[in-house]
Amino acid sequence: MKQIFVIGIGAGDPDHLTLQAVRAIARTEVFFLLDKGEEKADLVRLREDILREHAAPSHRVVVARDPERDLRTSTPGYAPAVDDWRQRRAEVYERLIADEVRGDGTGAFLVWGDPALYDSTLGILDEVRARGRAAFERTVVPGVSSVSALAARHRIGLNQVGRAVQITTGRRLADGGWPDGVDDVVVMLDAHRTFGRFTGRGLHIYWGAYLGTPDEILLSGPLDDGLAERIAVVRAEARERKGWIMDTYLLRRGIPA
Repeated sequence: MKQIFVIGIGAGDPDHLTLQAVRAIARTEVFFLLDKGEEKADLVRLREDILREHAAPSHRVVVARDPERDLRTSTPGYAPAVDDWRQRRAEVYERLIADEVRGDGTGAFLVWGDPALYDSTLGILDEVRARGRAAFERTVVPGVSSVSALAARHRIGLNQVGRAVQITTGRRLADGGWPDGVDDVVVMLDAHRTFGRFTGRGLHIYWGAYLGTPDEILLSGPLDDGLAERIAVVRAEARERKGWIMDTYLLRRGIPA
């Protein structure tokens, strides 16, 4: 049966690759890369650099166009929009596995960060398997997430001693407010600078963009000392310069160590 690897490749630094990831890459015959447009071409280039160093000389790379996703959808329409996008992506994955992996061969998706944390690949592969038109087994290789990279670059722990930490999205934090019983909130996928809604509460922020890459930006400090406005400006400038941005941050309640 066909074997599909879902390999976490870290937050941007090629050195984030684990030995398990290196071995899985070396075993893989065909790699699937999704083209997200010219603006994010450097994300494809990073994967290509990894393959040049670690993949077998006989490996193949198949590039498919990633379906467009409507990021402007309001909260009531968010779930249907995501479901539609996932279905269209599942069709792409199904075609790639059926047409490009030969016999009992091996294929792989190289996933930014860790496949288990706010990434759609595993869920979409479950949908492909449920359709029953492409039979395959899958192996998941964990990777260094942007959350782990953020904490390491700021030289902090994600939680304070004996306290809870929650990982969420900017949309959920904006809709639900600060979660009960939690002192540290890690926020991912925040296109609307939700941290700006939480000034005046004595919070501390640890923010990072393009973690692990040459473009990495790090800022930290009390959110109320004008830092929220500064991050918003830096973020907007970086997005204008590169055409895209990936950032993650930790909001901490209480006095940092």
